[in-house]
Amino acid sequence: MLKIDLKKDLKRLYQASAQEPAIVEVPAMNFLMLDGAGDPNDSPHFQAATAVLFSVAYTLRSMVKQEQTIDYGVMPLEGLWSADDPTQFTPDRKDLWKWTLMIMQPVFVTSNMVRLALEQVSKKKKLPDLDRMKFLRYREGLAAQILHVGPYAEEWPAVAGLHGFIKARGYQLRGNHHEIYLKDPRRCAPEKLQTIIRQPIS
Repeated sequence: MLKIDLKKDLKRLYQASAQEPAIVEVPAMNFLMLDGAGDPNDSPHFQAATAVLFSVAYTLRSMVKQEQTIDYGVMPLEGLWSADDPTQFTPDRKDLWKWTLMIMQPVFVTSNMVRLALEQVSKKKKLPDLDRMKFLRYREGLAAQILHVGPYAEEWPAVAGLHGFIKARGYQLRGNHHEIYLKDPRRCAPEKLQTIIRQPIS
């Protein structure tokens, strides 16, 4: 059995400093994706989307272990966040937020495997939104990122600091606010949560 550590192989993208922002080039990668809208704290679709993505991701991992004798850890949940009016992408207007939840997939996972995994999951579980999940290639390109340690609700100073870092170096913000959730909130105290905050730049 070949064991692969995707986080280690992609260390620059899935590790970050909490003290100093860094600029990274994010290549095109394949993701399981599910779109939604509304306050993630109140939306049943948000929790359902998370369940769908992890169910399919773990099914794919089992398929790869059986068929290709490759073992790897399922990658963390990520989120792209936005609002139709960028000025309303603020903590007090989460009801207007739009989001895309996603989990990165290794290169040996194919669209046909994803189709088979979806069929397997649908036979075992009744998950809403399963039929809306997408398997897409996404390239973020040049971006700046920093690590936030602590509750999600306390991220905004880190976001503001990252934006200040970007503008001070002559770059402009572009694209969607991006978060990578390195810790499972069900198994981690809020003050120990780790979130990579990433902002595409030009």
